[in-house]
Amino acid sequence: MMTILNTNVNKNVNKSLSIFKRRVKKVSNCLLTASISTLLLCSVNANANPATDLDQLLKQLEQGNIAQSAQNKAREAEFKAKVGQQQYMLNDVSLQRNKAIKLSSELELRFEDNEVQLANKSDALDKRLGELKELFGVLQQVSGDTRSKFQTSVVSAEIANRGEFLDTFAQSMGSSSKLASITEIERLWFELQREMTQSGKISQFSREVVLANGERKQAQVTRIGGFNLVADGKYLEYIDETGTVAELIRQPSKRYLDSVSALENGNNDTTAFALDPTGGSILSLLVQAPDTRERVDQGGPVGYIILAIGAIGLLIALERLISLMNIGAKVSRQLKSDVASDDNPLGRVMQVKDQHPDLDTETLELKLSESILRELPKLSSKLTLIKIISVVAPLIGLLGTVTGMINTFQAITLFGTGDPKLMAGGISQALVTTVLGLVVAIPMVFIFAYLNGRSKGIVNILQQESTGIIAERAERAEQTEKAEQSKLAGQGA
Repeated sequence: MMTILNTNVNKNVNKSLSIFKRRVKKVSNCLLTASISTLLLCSVNANANPATDLDQLLKQLEQGNIAQSAQNKAREAEFKAKVGQQQYMLNDVSLQRNKAIKLSSELELRFEDNEVQLANKSDALDKRLGELKELFGVLQQVSGDTRSKFQTSVVSAEIANRGEFLDTFAQSMGSSSKLASITEIERLWFELQREMTQSGKISQFSREVVLANGERKQAQVTRIGGFNLVADGKYLEYIDETGTVAELIRQPSKRYLDSVSALENGNNDTTAFALDPTGGSILSLLVQAPDTRERVDQGGPVGYIILAIGAIGLLIALERLISLMNIGAKVSRQLKSDVASDDNPLGRVMQVKDQHPDLDTETLELKLSESILRELPKLSSKLTLIKIISVVAPLIGLLGTVTGMINTFQAITLFGTGDPKLMAGGISQALVTTVLGLVVAIPMVFIFAYLNGRSKGIVNILQQESTGIIAERAERAEQTEKAEQSKLAGQGA
């Protein structure tokens, strides 16, 4: 305040001095103008009566000097007459300056007194506020935190414009000139209590929903506490910036959507529902996770090759499984029958005995071994190919891993390591192809082991029956030989 008053006084004094200087300059200009006019007049008179000789010219100059001296004296007398007036003006301006300086001193003293009074009143206010000041600080913090909570709360989709009061309340609490009223404190309490109450309810309301394709339609929205919004069997999200409810562009997997349908179609029954306790954070991460198709696409051409090889292996394994099951069933039926049939390997082996009833044991054994060897290719057909696929699949996956790492290092060479997203593609291809190779190889190993075991089981049956046939033929030959020896012994006696 003192500075402002001094500035005003200085401005008034400077203004008065400026006026005085302008008036003095004006008088000087008038005198200069009069002198110039006299000279011009003399010059005109001289030009009107031109001198004819030097004596006349000297006389005219003498007369002009006399006239000019008279005029100068008159002007000096006029200037001396106005000196008093100029002094009066100067005294008036000095008086105004003194009054301004006095006013400035008075205002400075008043300003100092006001500062003391203001400090005393501020101290008195702080003492009277006491713990209320801390309370108001807590209220301001709570109102700000609550406003942030309302921005992400799905309850705001049903109860709109809850944040306007909190914004106004927080701004007013930030100003030291205004204290919170009882009504405002109760309103803040009410908003907090209403948020807690609504968080434990399942509510249905009708409002406009923005679909994934950009269209808008009126839908019956179901709010599950303060966790999720669902409508028409799909998850929704609340956007506080625009105050709209929009359908998620990517929905979670089918088992989560089934829980939504069960909740909407339930008639006050207890139903299982997949809710997001974080208010949307886990759900947003869940829908961003790639599905099986997208993960396979990350493997690139190498991944597709592995899957194609795996599909071929499964088809071969399915064909071999059906074939071995049919052969096994026929062999089991043949074991229960004494009549050899040529529709199964065991029957064809047994037919060798019937076709050669007179062969000796050693020759029959060779014939049976030949028959079994003839059946082996049919029983073990294509099993080696399945084994090869189980070995080749992880090798191709390793090839994809190397290719993906090459792409990753190329990205690092070009763009550096500042952005991990640039390296994510190559790393994804490297990992996905390895996984696909193992996914194909591991089942192929078990399938090969199972089919090979069934094949060997049938071969073992053939070998057992072949051994039985040889033993039967050897026993018969031995009995025949004993009979002949007994007959010969009887004849000799």
